Amino acid sequence: MKHLIDPTDLTKEEIDHIVSFAEKIIANREEFRDSLKYHKLATLFYEPSTRTRLSFTSAMMELGGNVLGFSDAKNTSVSKGETVADTVRVVENFVDVVAMRHPLEGAPYVASKVSRVPVINAGDGSHAHPTQTLTDLLTIKRELGHIDGITIGFCGDLKFGRTVHSLIKALSRYENIKVILIAPYELRLPDYIKQDVCAKQGMDFREVKTLEEVMPELDVLYMTRVQQERFLDMEEFERVKNSFVLTSEKMKLSKEKMAVLHPLPRVNEILPEVDADPRAAYFRQVENGKFVRMSLIYNLLQWKDDPAHTMPEHPEYFKDTSIHCHNPKCICNHENVDPLFHKSGDGVIRCVYCDSRI
Repeated sequence: MKHLIDPTDLTKEEIDHIVSFAEKIIANREEFRDSLKYHKLATLFYEPSTRTRLSFTSAMMELGGNVLGFSDAKNTSVSKGETVADTVRVVENFVDVVAMRHPLEGAPYVASKVSRVPVINAGDGSHAHPTQTLTDLLTIKRELGHIDGITIGFCGDLKFGRTVHSLIKALSRYENIKVILIAPYELRLPDYIKQDVCAKQGMDFREVKTLEEVMPELDVLYMTRVQQERFLDMEEFERVKNSFVLTSEKMKLSKEKMAVLHPLPRVNEILPEVDADPRAAYFRQVENGKFVRMSLIYNLLQWKDDPAHTMPEHPEYFKDTSIHCHNPKCICNHENVDPLFHKSGDGVIRCVYCDSRI
């Protein structure tokens, strides 16, 4: 069975295939109009979402399939205490593929361990958002014509931004990628990603303090909002929320051919005046999300029983009841799941569900 819980669940070849297949769908939309007729997708969204949920729904409908599920867990058996694993065991009887968004980190992973149908992680807490990553890669490819060799700047919330973490993991597999990290001290990229992804893969990266100093060298600027819901300390949020704002004046410093991406929604980190700039690609990025999810759903169903496309093995994962993950947003602290851990490249023990340091 092939699921998509983390970008590393896909090989680089599988990622490239999904991106290329999305481009094929864009060029031949009528050809795929009824390609998944009579197939059903479940959208299990335990927290609010506009773009991602509608994107999955639109993707399945354009392929000729049907969609069922929920956008508010309060109206389901979850409110009665039903676990993620049990919910998926029930839902899998009605559908061919599941897309799940959950505020608890590791929830889609738990679902994938018991599901008989492919599970797609549509975002779990601050942990991962792999379908946004595929959207980002397709957008970069369509805007620049290539992915290898780009210089990309990540600006804003790099600490809690799951889209940033996921995209950096995926880009680490491409050639000659340069990453520039632009964030306030409180929101810097976590050390384990810098060590286990950037340094381990030999990715060129550096940290800077302002947008202005790096705008001229960027091929892609990836903006993110400072997410209030990811903060436990509201005073900290108020202090950093306006730290980095993209304006037309700053855009004047950038290359003629450059792309500004944003996973959306935005608050005030990109002023509306930037929208008219042809390099502002974030609304085109939204449409790309539909096409790449069409490609992903189609291919996961094609790969479902293909032994050439299975989940990667993780022999380093181990169970230890004497160790405890202290992340309050990890599913292991809310549901009865096996305490699973792994050792990162620097020898640090981390939780399998949320990647938190133990």
